[in-house]
Amino acid sequence: MAVDLQGKDFLTGEELDRATLEALLDRAAELKAGRAEGAGAGALGGRTVALFFERPSTRTRVSFQVGVSELGGNPLPLRGDELQLGRGESIGDTGRVLSRYVHAIVIRSGSHESVELLAEAADVPVVNALTPAHHPCQALADLLTLRERLGSLEGLRIAYVGDGNNVARSLAILGRTAGAEVVVAAPEGYRLEDGLASEQTGDPRAAAEGADALYTDVWVSMGDEEEAQARREALAPYQLNEALLDVASERAVVLHCLPAHPGEEITPGALYGERSAVWDQAENRLHAQKALLEALVP
Repeated sequence: MAVDLQGKDFLTGEELDRATLEALLDRAAELKAGRAEGAGAGALGGRTVALFFERPSTRTRVSFQVGVSELGGNPLPLRGDELQLGRGESIGDTGRVLSRYVHAIVIRSGSHESVELLAEAADVPVVNALTPAHHPCQALADLLTLRERLGSLEGLRIAYVGDGNNVARSLAILGRTAGAEVVVAAPEGYRLEDGLASEQTGDPRAAAEGADALYTDVWVSMGDEEEAQARREALAPYQLNEALLDVASERAVVLHCLPAHPGEEITPGALYGERSAVWDQAENRLHAQKALLEALVP
């Protein structure tokens, strides 16, 4: 199935139905397998993609910049302090102007509302590269990694332990679309809204029981620094460690969206051990996003 999302935005992952998600993952796998031979080269020929980053980034910025280049496009990295946004121009007007110059806008922002306003005003596709509410590009890479390691996504049990944040939310949304069961173990006050995950619990061992994948993220994200100590105390029982791996499926893999703090939300043995798929997961940001850009950019 050819993936055609031309002109559409990708803000939460809810834009995809199951058939389209599966086709995107198929295409990402093709691009990965054919990377050395230049698979996809020319798909964005003559197109410029603005890469607007309000916050520091390693995987997201590098994977998008490399991806646009490998597809034959021109990546245009931008920071907020380089634009008139820093002097009071609205995000909507920024979108209206950028739409006259570029063919798509990728944005990593500290405000999901700002990204929605940008998408509403822009005449070109807008891709959410991370907001405090959603991280759908990460979820695409997560599902690609799980499919590589475990085969079909249908019926997989994915246990997410720790802070029910943007990563957990996007995993729940796209995991459900893929037919997987996403179980979130988090303390009260750190859980997702009701009805989003397949199940939520305060018991990390119950979530990990028989799971095909164990997933976590940092306990203190950018913007959470003022409550760092309270977060560490509340989330300490939710570490992804060998004890959880012992109750998971024998084939269970470890996932983490990175950056990691070994010894805090995850043990070094889990992060660097033989069951870790974390580094494949990081690489797959590139391939999944290339498939997404191919589909979105006219």
